[in-house]
Amino acid sequence: MTTDFYNLDELLTDEHRMIRQTVRDFTEREIKPIMEDCAQKAEFPRQLVRKFGELGVFGSTLPAEYGGGGSDYISYGIMCQEIERGDSGMRSTVSVQSSLVMWPIFQFGSEEQKRKYLPRLATGELLGCFGLTEPDFGSNPAGMKTHFTDEGDYYLLNGSKMWISNAPIADLAVVWARNEQGRVQGLLVERGMEGFTTPEIHHKWSLRTSATGELVFDQVRVPKENLLPNALGLTAPLQCLDNARYGIAWGATGAAMDCYETAVSYAGERIQFDKPIGAFQLTQKKLAEMLTEITKAQLLSWRLGVLKNEGRATTAQISMAKRNNVEGALTIAREARQVLGGMGITGEFPIMRHMMNLESVITYEGTHDIHLLILGAEITGLPAFK
Repeated sequence: MTTDFYNLDELLTDEHRMIRQTVRDFTEREIKPIMEDCAQKAEFPRQLVRKFGELGVFGSTLPAEYGGGGSDYISYGIMCQEIERGDSGMRSTVSVQSSLVMWPIFQFGSEEQKRKYLPRLATGELLGCFGLTEPDFGSNPAGMKTHFTDEGDYYLLNGSKMWISNAPIADLAVVWARNEQGRVQGLLVERGMEGFTTPEIHHKWSLRTSATGELVFDQVRVPKENLLPNALGLTAPLQCLDNARYGIAWGATGAAMDCYETAVSYAGERIQFDKPIGAFQLTQKKLAEMLTEITKAQLLSWRLGVLKNEGRATTAQISMAKRNNVEGALTIAREARQVLGGMGITGEFPIMRHMMNLESVITYEGTHDIHLLILGAEITGLPAFK
């Protein structure tokens, strides 16, 4: 079976195809065999962090001098797609490390900060997290209450963040907080700083292989050299989210592909009324609609990747792709589950796990509705979320 119905391979370079095969082989070998067990136990497979580093997926678009891969954005998108074929939680780990931790340090950090942190984040020696969302302010980051004051020799940080991927196990947090003038700035907070705790969020039905938690700052003394010097204002963290949302658009398509391929295989083997269920019209309708949505998502992602490489991708364009591709993937997961009938809810197949994961992906880094409003504001020039 093929999910490349429009021959998009012809638009990829030999390097792109090689990267795809390398990461796909890694996913088949290292991720898929352990994911069902990890999801059932709600365990994050920490051993994969170093392996991701060895694979070269952390900070793949950053310069080699800082430990990055020097790859283009289509390569990064392909990596996200292939990793999310295995699990959304594993792609989240890569997205956070690459787009929300390494990228802001590279983009907004000092040369000393880049040299100190980026190579160790690239290898997986350090794992990072991104602290923007607060308990009372999800879709409205402008309501941020976390703040810091200048105490002469250090900054004093107070506040909290919520729903933070990697938080319980992260060595480093990129934290966004208000300065004494009320402007948002970025701070690098290291595990072990007194007053900094990371309680884990338990009993999740979604992203069970991902470690999710809070960041709590109680009179945390942050060295002045840990302030990101070139990040002032809310635009900085929103630029980080644009990069992460780009990876999500590709990644969700990977989850959709895995569900579709599982459904096609099952439909050819499952016999009912003396013939494979793939011979029935309603099954074919489901499969045809799944492949159509995957093809649309692939085309959106590829074109967005071209625009990213050219430095022309806008926030609204990224929002469109994130919203469309995640919604499409969730619909495909639900339809694929129906093709498998009762077997679709078991851990013998990945579909129910993908479906539950995508319920988070459709909400995090801009909810489905907020992305609609971002596009609506772009169309009309009239923001509706203020």
